[in-house]
Amino acid sequence: MIRSVTILALLMLIALLVCAPCAAERHRVIVSTDIGGTDPDDFQSMVHLLVYADDLDIEGLISSPYGDGRKQDILDVIDCYEKDFPNLKTYSDDYPTPDQLRMLTKQGETERAPYCGFRKSTEGSRWIIECAKTEDDRPLHVLVWGGLEDIAQALHDDPEILPKLRVYWIGGPNKKWSPDAYQYIVEHHPKLWMIESNATYRGWFVGGPQAEDLGNETFVKNHVKGKGSLGDFFVSQKSDIKMGDTPSVAWLLKGKPDDPTQPGWGGQYVPAWRRPIKKLDRMPMPHDQIEIFGILELSLPTQNVPADSQATLNVENQKLVGHFSDNALRFRFCPKAAKKYNFTIGSNVASLDGITGTIKSVRPSPEIAKEASGLYRNWWTDTPDPAFAEDGHHGAKTVNRWREEFLRDFSERMLRCKLPKPLN
Repeated sequence: MIRSVTILALLMLIALLVCAPCAAERHRVIVSTDIGGTDPDDFQSMVHLLVYADDLDIEGLISSPYGDGRKQDILDVIDCYEKDFPNLKTYSDDYPTPDQLRMLTKQGETERAPYCGFRKSTEGSRWIIECAKTEDDRPLHVLVWGGLEDIAQALHDDPEILPKLRVYWIGGPNKKWSPDAYQYIVEHHPKLWMIESNATYRGWFVGGPQAEDLGNETFVKNHVKGKGSLGDFFVSQKSDIKMGDTPSVAWLLKGKPDDPTQPGWGGQYVPAWRRPIKKLDRMPMPHDQIEIFGILELSLPTQNVPADSQATLNVENQKLVGHFSDNALRFRFCPKAAKKYNFTIGSNVASLDGITGTIKSVRPSPEIAKEASGLYRNWWTDTPDPAFAEDGHHGAKTVNRWREEFLRDFSERMLRCKLPKPLN
């Protein structure tokens, strides 16, 4: 009897040892960021990522901006990380060295994709392919904080990598700068595993408990400012919390990354319905409507236009470059808010120059969540249920419900930058 119990105990111990790595599996991560471009929040999110770098296997940091940002902006944050590294490594041997991070920092696409959705390979897109083809059974999580250009390019150049990828995209305003790359993926790679977070991510800085030291400004003042070189760099970029891209990282830190419908720090999502697109062969009119974050595709008939014809679709702060082909002038536009949009075409073709149009963007009905698309079986997006909206942002409450928990955790991480781990 004693022998049997001993053998059973030994078998149980072996089972625990075998399963232990599974329970604490580290996630492979590539970040594609428009850091240094049009919004300082990517700098804040990069600081957050690096203080949690011991919990993740970071395999790539790709500069993929629309705007002025470049690879050097990532390297600037790593320089701050290097100053704090002596303290950070006292808490964990798993923090990557600054030089390791520099080696995996790459330059991605710096221009918007053309109408076809891709242009040419970049150092960033090639690195995505290389990492995806590494012999590793774990999926490769690509956290996209800007445009989708490098993801679209990688999928175009090597479609076989698709099953390996898990993409969490902070869409919303980023989607308006990347409609052509987005639509290319929708039409040519619908089986991609994708979280499309157009509004949920706003829960990181909108709503939730913000009293006392949890306010966007007071938290930074009390728990980030003065906390090492990374903390001071964070504050130099913006003195209050934005960090709109951070939910993509937080989703891997606490939750069930394999099931986006389950709650976690990075939000909770619903299976995507058919990706909304409105196609018109004329300029939009006031009675036309489009779903917020949907794609408006214009295909305006043209005849006998000169070879050097150029046109832009001017709307708010955007000048969308037109594409002439097959006797048509084509544009794609994505509305980031529920409101009316006015368009004007500027062109060196007299018959096109000055043409105007108007369209209204509307929020989807909550009922649309019942129409999950069989075509996009691995695609998730913001819940349209108003019960989870914050200040009109769908799904934001699925993030900000965790606000105190994830900010307290972040504050403890920032202390690592300032002080080494106590010996006792």
